[in-house]
Amino acid sequence: MRRSKLEIYIDTLEALALYGPMKVTRITYKANLNCSLLKQILKDLIEKNLVEERKLKKNVVVYAVTPKTRTILSQFKELSRMIPITEESTIERKDALHRRLLEDYYPKTGT
Repeated sequence: MRRSKLEIYIDTLEALALYGPMKVTRITYKANLNCSLLKQILKDLIEKNLVEERKLKKNVVVYAVTPKTRTILSQFKELSRMIPITEESTIERKDALHRRLLEDYYPKTGT
């Protein structure tokens, strides 16, 4: 199923909020996006002061959320609990899938 633009932005921001500062390649994996689309999204989010670009070394750039982003994400989550705005985020889907796979391979033994 195709994600809306809102869902793509939220997935990107959630990935950065959850995993901390990351390079573009890592964000593409966590948010399930292609590189060219992600670069445009990051540009938009930087312009809106929701993401900041940090230069670590000469050629190493990572992206991180701003304090404003954390506030917006918590408000968005609260709103989406009351009104289902988007489908479950990509990260939540991946985490749920990961838990199910672990349970399949490592079933709980009777205690």
